[in-house]
Amino acid sequence: MRHDHVLTAKQFSRADIETILDRAGDFDGPTGDTRHTDSLLGLLFFEPSTRTKMSFETAIKRLGGDTIDMGSVDSSSVTKGESLADTVRVIEGYADAIVLRHPKQGAAKMASEFVDVPVVNAGDGAGHHPTQTLLDLYTIRENAGLDDLTIGIMGDLKYGRTVHSLAQALTNFETTQHFVSPESLALPPEVRYDLDEAGAAVAEHTELEGVLPDLDVLYVTRIQRERFPDENEYRAVASEYGIDLRTLEDATDDLSIMHPLPRVDEIDPAIDETPHATYFEQAHNGVPVRMALLDSLL
Repeated sequence: MRHDHVLTAKQFSRADIETILDRAGDFDGPTGDTRHTDSLLGLLFFEPSTRTKMSFETAIKRLGGDTIDMGSVDSSSVTKGESLADTVRVIEGYADAIVLRHPKQGAAKMASEFVDVPVVNAGDGAGHHPTQTLLDLYTIRENAGLDDLTIGIMGDLKYGRTVHSLAQALTNFETTQHFVSPESLALPPEVRYDLDEAGAAVAEHTELEGVLPDLDVLYVTRIQRERFPDENEYRAVASEYGIDLRTLEDATDDLSIMHPLPRVDEIDPAIDETPHATYFEQAHNGVPVRMALLDSLL
């Protein structure tokens, strides 16, 4: 993958995924720090981020490199009207790779057309989040395996970019995917089309109750308030899809519950203390997985 851009989970083959996840396993743990690069990673975050930004920064530093950070949009030349194309062309002169988060779908792909250093999509609006998908897959593999897997994905399937990327990546494995959402937040037609074209085993539901006992993994997502064009549309579905201890009475003992975070009220904090909760482990896995990805790109 040297010098490739990482823009969407569609570009990952099964071999690509397994190579990155195996390498992440080498980096995982207290003896996994391998300092062997002096590369600089440019961080361009046009939207707020905690886990993605900090785990990329941690990953490159544990590899021996460092970061340069555009900082907030308000303190950058973006406020003067600088285009994204010009911004990335400038940062290309400073950094060996660029990590970009942007509110507009397709922004990372567009940016990649203007630079020769790798561009890593850290989230483009309601589009894709491929590095989140890699750490999700790593977490799933550690807890449930990636073949003969039945996974439920619940919440905002329309605007949730983590859902779009994960669903497409899972088509590389023997999985059955159950999507649970209100009808207004169902999978976008183009994502469902891609899944059908890949021959994925897919079912869509409006209720979790009937499918929960069959699941190995339940991937819960936040309703993406910032993506809704209409506040009233958001309020109509906010808090409609959540789980608590009572919900889990019908779950198997081995069910893993995941969430890309941040959560609002879709997972009761009481679940944190159960063996089902793997979302903080999932967040931790962002470091070794992004170390493995950067190691392959640089």
